[in-house]
Amino acid sequence: MTSLWMGMLALGALALGAAAAGPADAQLPKTHIKGVGETTAIINGSLLEQPFWKETIPQASGGAITGDVLPFDQLGLDNAAVLRLMKLGGMDFGTTDLSRLAADDPRFEGCDLAGVTLSIDKARAGCDAYRPVLDRLLQENWNAKLLYIGVAQQQIFWCRVPVVTLADLKGKKVRVFNKTMVDFLDGIGATGVSMAFPEVVPSLQRGVIDCGVTGTLSGNTGGWGEVTTHQYPVALGWAIRFTAVNVNSWKRFDPKVQEFFAEQYKKFEDKVWTTMAEAAQDAENCNTGKPCKYGKQAKLTIATIRPEDMAEYKRLVENAVLGKWAKRCGDACTKEWNATVGKALGLVAEAK
Repeated sequence: MTSLWMGMLALGALALGAAAAGPADAQLPKTHIKGVGETTAIINGSLLEQPFWKETIPQASGGAITGDVLPFDQLGLDNAAVLRLMKLGGMDFGTTDLSRLAADDPRFEGCDLAGVTLSIDKARAGCDAYRPVLDRLLQENWNAKLLYIGVAQQQIFWCRVPVVTLADLKGKKVRVFNKTMVDFLDGIGATGVSMAFPEVVPSLQRGVIDCGVTGTLSGNTGGWGEVTTHQYPVALGWAIRFTAVNVNSWKRFDPKVQEFFAEQYKKFEDKVWTTMAEAAQDAENCNTGKPCKYGKQAKLTIATIRPEDMAEYKRLVENAVLGKWAKRCGDACTKEWNATVGKALGLVAEAK
């Protein structure tokens, strides 16, 4: 744990909802919070969340509300550590990736199961339906209240060898970052290799792995386009993320501050989903050598998905993904998923 993080913990008593009442005529009480935010590796952090805390929140509150929200990668933390430290009260706010928490509870994968949504609109519909489940899970088990659900980009295959059909993935070693992606690859006959993002480029260079799964834009900005030649653009998830607030902190906030944060996070959530939808086309432009805004130009071959591959994709999602997840999660969890995400997307999960 870095000295920077130790310093943050040392200020924990002040950080936990330190809302000091201001003058009687003040619109909002003076409030300063501490938190852990998005990784700097994706634009969610650098272009969206950091300006949200450094500019939007202070300006919208007339200077009454401020926050020190540091990216978790700069603090030497992983996704699970963010959730655990928030539960212990080491921070007020925490942001992390949902599916990477599945080792603690498979319900965290519920609205970002590999392949269940092919469009960003469907991804949002599924997560909106699942919001009450996630909020209850966080409050019951992690002393945290859900404030925001966001998205990165469509998670696709980046390969150093030609991959133009699903069948071409058979026998390949593929970098993944959650269990549900492994389930999908098992169904194809490929091997999922869990690997941190910074390790992927050298591993592709050395031939340790054949492909890697990441976002269409994050792979570009992370240099994957320099060590790969082909993209297979079937959606294997959306890297859904969320922000939660420690329940004790929330209770200490003045009701006006609670209302302020709820309103600001609703606006922020809309902005993130809109920006990421726009970034999808920009990422494709970047990856095919066309002018683009967020990334850098690359020369990749992007496969065209064939109808027969979509039929196989559907079979994999229903059996390898939903079937195995339902078995891991249990009957009650599966029933709840079918009534929320499944209903929104027209899917049914059954243990297999």
